[in-house]
Amino acid sequence: MGLPRRPLPRNSENVSKVLLISSLAPSVNEQITQHAGPDHQVCVQPFDLSTDKRNRLLAEHDCLVLFPGVLDDTVVRAAANLQLIQLVSAGYDRINVKLCRELGVPVANNGGTNSLDVAEHALMLMLSALRRFADFDRFVKAGQWRGIDSGTNTFTLDGKTVGIIGFGNIGRRVAGLLRPFGCNVIFSDAYPPPEEVSASLGAQQVGLTELFAQSDLITIHVPLNDDTRNMVNSDTLALMKPTAWLVNTCRGEVVDETALHAALEQRQIAGAALDVLVKEPPPSDHPLLSLDNVIFTPHTAGVTFDSFSRRGEFIFNNIDRVARGEEPLALVN
Repeated sequence: MGLPRRPLPRNSENVSKVLLISSLAPSVNEQITQHAGPDHQVCVQPFDLSTDKRNRLLAEHDCLVLFPGVLDDTVVRAAANLQLIQLVSAGYDRINVKLCRELGVPVANNGGTNSLDVAEHALMLMLSALRRFADFDRFVKAGQWRGIDSGTNTFTLDGKTVGIIGFGNIGRRVAGLLRPFGCNVIFSDAYPPPEEVSASLGAQQVGLTELFAQSDLITIHVPLNDDTRNMVNSDTLALMKPTAWLVNTCRGEVVDETALHAALEQRQIAGAALDVLVKEPPPSDHPLLSLDNVIFTPHTAGVTFDSFSRRGEFIFNNIDRVARGEEPLALVN
């Protein structure tokens, strides 16, 4: 059973009062709010505003738009009269969605509006891993024009088997981007799409064990929950080829970092390309930072300037759905 569909209490001017709490730059906030129409009254506030002011503003507004998607339970309870908590991001693991449901407050994510950006980033990490972009950049800047023998330790993406864990919006985008590269694409998903969808993308469904064993590159695109936490662990890493790379652009907790460090240090697998970690930013003595077969980006896979206009359009269309008494799209609770 879904959450009750509660139309917004319209005032005399028939306006939805929208509170945007954001840590983003003003120019990025403008990319989002440019899609607000005459039926939206938008108040933009910084993410670090005081709890008292936040709670007062929540009581005065109909919808909360939030970036990053972080709310503690005290604030969630203060937001009990909201008609919608709308996330600018895709991830929702730092909000107590169960409590929101108990309070009758719908929570929606961005509906996959930054899935292309994450998919492009995952592809970039794959190419960077195989062609050693980070190493080459470092060597050239150090005056070592031919500092390594690329003929023995760089590789083409063509012909490689790429395993996609999670075949939702992002996973399917990755499959689509890989088609021109001539890859053999396999995927594993607890809720796979219809066969015609995977067939149109040239992707074959396999079991998770088979995916770990067959893939030259594995890219992860699952939400963080009890089923996916530490799904990459010592057992699954042991299945991987010694020449294989692991790419993670979803959540750090999906990977057991202790097991990954051991596999990388022992060259059990070739390397890892990580946009996310369990603790962000990582401490300076984080074990993975000391390894030469890991590529890092700072949780930026889904964050491009271009994506925020798409997100904004989705957000205000979703708010309008709620105003009409319809169920919002991309509900996570």
